[in-house]
This record gives sequence, C-alpha cells and structure tokens, in this order.
Amino acid sequence: MSLELVHMGTLQAYIEMRRMQGVKNRTINYALQAVRHILNLAALEWRDEYGLTWMVTPPKIKLLTQHDAREPYPMSREEQTRLFNELPEHLVKMALFKVNTGCREQEVCSLRWEWEERIPELNTSIFVIPAHTVKNRTRRVVILNSEAKAVIDQLRGQHSEFVFTYKDHRVLAMNNSAWQKARKRVGLTQVRIHDLKHTFGRRLRAENVSFEDRQDLLGHKSSRITTHYSSAELGNLIAAAEKVCVIKTRKSHATF
Repeated sequence: MSLELVHMGTLQAYIEMRRMQGVKNRTINYALQAVRHILNLAALEWRDEYGLTWMVTPPKIKLLTQHDAREPYPMSREEQTRLFNELPEHLVKMALFKVNTGCREQEVCSLRWEWEERIPELNTSIFVIPAHTVKNRTRRVVILNSEAKAVIDQLRGQHSEFVFTYKDHRVLAMNNSAWQKARKRVGLTQVRIHDLKHTFGRRLRAENVSFEDRQDLLGHKSSRITTHYSSAELGNLIAAAEKVCVIKTRKSHATF
C-alpha cells in the first residue's frame, strides 16, 4: 500500500480486527501513533533524491478514545507480600526492584551494568538509562533506596552485561506465565506489572514526598527535568525513596 493510501479509512479494518481480539483502545493507539509518526516524517522530513518530501501533507490520524482504560491498582503491603512470595526467584527480584524504583517493565528488563554510576561520596550508585530505552526519550536516572540496592548487590557478578537474567539469558518480559499464574493463585488478577510503578508512586505520596521529587523518582518529564544531579540532590532523592522501605525477611533472602 502506498503512503497516500494510509489514512483512517484504510486503518479501520486493522482497528476492528484488534478490537475483535479483545485489545484495548490504549494498545491500538500505540500502533496508530507509530503510523502517525511515520506519515509526519514522510511529509515533513524525509526527502527523495530531488529534495522533495515523500508526501505533500500527512493525513490526520485520530487516536481512539480510551474509555476502556483500566484504573491503576496500587498494592497494599499485604498484597505485595502474598504475590511476591508466589513468584520465582528471578522474577521476585525484578518485581522488588520495580516497586522500589518505579521503573517501567522494559527499563528493568533491559537494565545493563554499564549504565551503573558509582556515587562514592554517598556510598551508593545510580543507574542512568539512555534516552533510546526510555518511553519519554529522556535519559532516566534510577535512584536506589536500600531495598533496590540490596537487589542489585545480590545480582552483582552474575552476568557480564544484563542485571536481570534467568539461566544466563536476559529476561525479555516480566508479564509472563509465571507472573500470570502467581497472581491467579493469590487472587490478585487485577494487578498488572505496571501497577508496581503505581504502587511506588502511591507510597511516595503517602509519605508526603513532594510532587517534584516524585516526578524525578518516577522518571516523568517535568519542568525541572535533569539527569545531572549534584550529590546533595541525589542524597535528597535517595532519602525520599527510602521512605517507602519496609524491611522484611523472605525465604529467598530478598527484602521487601
């Protein structure tokens, strides 16, 4: 199909097919956004050998109303304990890290040791995730509270490249059959992987962490966004993240 034939009319068959598959409008919108981005590039940036853009004007790609979006489900401490105790060892470490840093699933799965930066004056480290791996395309500074740091220290030296692995291979997704079966066993089928991020954000707010600090800790874009924090600023963010920690002992020696 030529670019000129790509518009909301010709995309309708795809939209209806995805709806029949039970896919929510939010997920369909991800695909529509990709199409819209490509068409905009073709009309505004990409040029042929004569210096002409591939298209004269891009068609309007309208996103679907997300009336079927599900509300976030931040977990209680008791729910977290029940769910995490059912997860396999490698997955519980990933979940512990996620619920204590607010990272997105792919940020956790793709986390590399080369992104770790030592902060000797604070006797800790942070991770700086490159922009191309982050959803908002802005470098992401990951702050480690004591529980996230404990996970990192347990995994140090197990793999030369990736932080989170299973049988010496990178874990491609947290939302796998083990996660699905674990939440079913404990009656928490409403909890999604992304709800771990919501849980972290809700706990920060409950501890009266400022909106600006919550934005930084969650990796959201803000008016003061920066990835070059001073030691004092990092110390303040670590102290804020530390407020959500509740240390308990688990059979795997992980903490949450």
